[in-house]
Amino acid sequence: MADTAVSKDAAIEDDLQYGASKAELDDKFPNRPRNHSKTLRFSELYQELFNPLNENKKQPSAGPAGRKQGPRGQTKLSPHEQRRHIIERFITRWRKEVGNDFYPALRIILPDKDRDRGVYGLKENAIGKLLVKLIKIDKNSEDGYNLLHWKLPGQTTASRLAGDFAGRCFEVVSKRPMRIEPGDMTIAEVNVQLDRLAASAGEQENLRVFEVFYNRMNAEELMWIIRIILKQMKVGATERTILDLWHPDGEALFSVSSSLKRVCWELYDPSTRLEQEEAGIALMQCFQPQLAQFQLSTSFQKMTELLRPTEDDPEYWIEEKLDGERMQMHMVADPDHPGGTRFCFWSRKAKDYTYLYGNGFQDDQSSLTRHLGHAFASGVRNLILDGEMIEWDMDVDKIVAFGTLKTAALSERSNTSTSDAAGHRPIFRVFDILYLNDKQLTQYTLRDRFKALEKAIKPVHRRLEIHPHTVATGPDAIEPLLRDVVANASEGLVLKNPRSMYRLNSRNDDWIKVKPEYMDEFGESLDCVVIGGYYGSGRRGGNLSSFMCGLRVTQNHIRAGANPEKCFSFFKVGGGFKADDYALIRHKTEGKWIPWDRKNPPSEYIELGGGEAKQYERPDVWIKPSDSFIISVKAASVGASDQFARGFTLRFPRLRRLRPDRPWDSALSLEEFQELRKKVDEESHEKAMTLENRRKKSTKRIKRDLVIAGEDAAPAEFAGERGQIFKGLEFCILSESLKPFKKTKTELETLIKENGGLVSQRAAPGTNMILVAGKRVVKVASLMKSGDVDLISPRWIQDCLDSSDRTFALPFEPRHLFHASEALKMAAEENIDQFGDSYARDVSVDELRDILADMPKYEEIGAFSRRQFLEDLEDRGKGLNDLRGMIFERIVVHLKAVEESDLPRLKKLANWIRFSGGRVAEDMENADVTQIVLVAEDPMQAGETADAIRKDLSKRSHIPRLVGGKWVEDCWKEKTLVDEEPYAVL
Repeated sequence: MADTAVSKDAAIEDDLQYGASKAELDDKFPNRPRNHSKTLRFSELYQELFNPLNENKKQPSAGPAGRKQGPRGQTKLSPHEQRRHIIERFITRWRKEVGNDFYPALRIILPDKDRDRGVYGLKENAIGKLLVKLIKIDKNSEDGYNLLHWKLPGQTTASRLAGDFAGRCFEVVSKRPMRIEPGDMTIAEVNVQLDRLAASAGEQENLRVFEVFYNRMNAEELMWIIRIILKQMKVGATERTILDLWHPDGEALFSVSSSLKRVCWELYDPSTRLEQEEAGIALMQCFQPQLAQFQLSTSFQKMTELLRPTEDDPEYWIEEKLDGERMQMHMVADPDHPGGTRFCFWSRKAKDYTYLYGNGFQDDQSSLTRHLGHAFASGVRNLILDGEMIEWDMDVDKIVAFGTLKTAALSERSNTSTSDAAGHRPIFRVFDILYLNDKQLTQYTLRDRFKALEKAIKPVHRRLEIHPHTVATGPDAIEPLLRDVVANASEGLVLKNPRSMYRLNSRNDDWIKVKPEYMDEFGESLDCVVIGGYYGSGRRGGNLSSFMCGLRVTQNHIRAGANPEKCFSFFKVGGGFKADDYALIRHKTEGKWIPWDRKNPPSEYIELGGGEAKQYERPDVWIKPSDSFIISVKAASVGASDQFARGFTLRFPRLRRLRPDRPWDSALSLEEFQELRKKVDEESHEKAMTLENRRKKSTKRIKRDLVIAGEDAAPAEFAGERGQIFKGLEFCILSESLKPFKKTKTELETLIKENGGLVSQRAAPGTNMILVAGKRVVKVASLMKSGDVDLISPRWIQDCLDSSDRTFALPFEPRHLFHASEALKMAAEENIDQFGDSYARDVSVDELRDILADMPKYEEIGAFSRRQFLEDLEDRGKGLNDLRGMIFERIVVHLKAVEESDLPRLKKLANWIRFSGGRVAEDMENADVTQIVLVAEDPMQAGETADAIRKDLSKRSHIPRLVGGKWVEDCWKEKTLVDEEPYAVL
């Protein structure tokens, strides 16, 4: 079905797009289709595909049950069916008017799946700078500022586009476009320019490409081009839908090849189907791997049931979830390749990492394969392994959190040492084998594949290892392992069905992720004081790695004679701490830790589980609360435990952040925690009752809502939850709302249901039900006469939905009260400041204008404090640290020159520090010194001097940073306080 009559324009476009590699492509794809006509204009692509899909995305995603029914059946397509029709219509037009080569369009429609075009190396900030130069606007103007600070709310209408960079670009360009009407650039011409951009050597070439787009496109086209470059289309259609509509086997071929080119050129005829062997994985061809399913809120019992155990085979496997990068390794014997074996590595997103990990045993630039000469059993000719590439710290023999894996791999490429004892390196942890000696293994069970893996691989210590698993038969095995994972600050667990086949490009219940983050969390973050510490193991055994937190005693305990600093042991936490967190803890608590004496425990300060006799979970060292610090933690729930003083503890606690700003006596007390726990238990009970009631609904017949005469409460159309902000809350809507938030009663009920709330038609004053009224109708007036009843304005619903943080419902403010008791009025006043400004939400421009107009004039009292003023600005997110004159504000530096010849440079650095708001201390012993800057040209002398300084600093309780002079220079250059870590003098 290949096209025969090729127009001159189509032939020119074919040469433009594929000219450089046309001979190679024709050799690899001898039957590739040629278009008979030139490609459609780019403007037609966004007008007929992108924009309609975007509009469709805004519709509620109702399933078949939500369709409109007419007298002759269904009269309205579901959004999903509409989406398919939009895509199908565009593909049909392309085949008819252009031809069967859909690749030029598909690589633009799915830019994040296009593996043939190089990376652009452009992010939002770089594109913003290009546009500022291109359209010649001042970077400090309103539009220039909005482009370069696109994440922040704009100064005018740009505020609604905060975070949408492409939308922000559209707003700016539309004020000064070169074209008003859509341009005439074809899709082929766009591809040529995108290829130029990907191959660009620098900013000037990038600018020339953007100039072409700017001159030949209107603002809307340019907005879509920017989304394509950023690979952030978000049009509501997945690659699975689009590929399936192009060809019935399109998604299957993409799963095993990750190649849009192959999908378009091998499957251009919908009537030609893939052979079975063509739909399988192949050597040296990237595939889309199987992924683990998320299980957000279900029990361990339900999870194990999803793994489909049988009476004869009840086993399932539990693996530690690794914090690395999913990787597939292809290996094939090749006598023509140096070393006789060739390798390829691809990530989950089909990025080729062979350059990083190596192409053979003799690849001197590899970080991995040159160490694998003895990693495979004799007789293994080829294989494909699936696993996780992780970073390993050989100094402490443990995994490193993902983030610097590529840095470690690049470092290992140049490492010529044969020692196994130091540094960071990549390790490939293998958990599956999918191909062995020309045989595909995906149809075999996981258990059989693992047996093949064990026979094919000879692990190389801390280079290539088989990932271990635990065989389990019941749900009780999960929790202890999950506790270990959290204690070790690991990622989580993966449960696997050993009876399952490998399913390409699928996320299913054969593999299930279990992470503490996926469990229901206990209320809000808990701010608790640290009272004990536990040393880690390994070479850093001298450092504290986990901590015990306590609950402060209540006033009743203090009146009975207890020390106000006394705490009850509550939980241990070791997960979530970063190196910087440990460094800050060391800095703040140096010299304050006291070894735990079992024979003479500090009972005046700490009460452990089991009392003085048993001393459960006793720490290695303890600290007085007044000398300690507060940490903010999250946890899955509260569980009973006799290991802690009050018989309960947090399950799976993990650090959110340190709270050095909080005094120790503001930490959670026993009384406060018990109140919080009671509140959470009540909310959980309400949610459970709601869930139970929903489960009892009949699925066999539709039960119509009972509507009381006079209520005119038509059942609200409900397309499914969009948020959780009202989860656990029950509402009764008593009237419509008036302008500016004008909504009918039904519309208000729909908003509540869409955001997790429960709606009742019967008002129940005096309960936890929220009664909403915006108009004094008969029922509302009757309730108001009955006494102390609280009626909430619909304005509260609007403010909750408009809030930037939609993880919690806003506290009531006076503006939210339609009619309220004195108690609620007083409580609402606590949620605003003296001028009416909300503590919990951002006010609108109009609301702020009213607040300012009503604000009384206050006279300044007392002397102006510069430091307090700067701190207040910082607290409000308006700090001046980005000004060069404020870089070193609150910084005290001691400068140390090693040689007399270094003094001129020292004086220059001192001037910069003083100019930028810092202080230069003459005496290194000054307790206020935050950084010691070593000025030296000779690295050897600098190292010797640094060693001497460190010996002196080790005796101090407050240890300043020791950095080189380049730190000051780079701070000056970057106009900001850069991190000191890379500048440490070793």
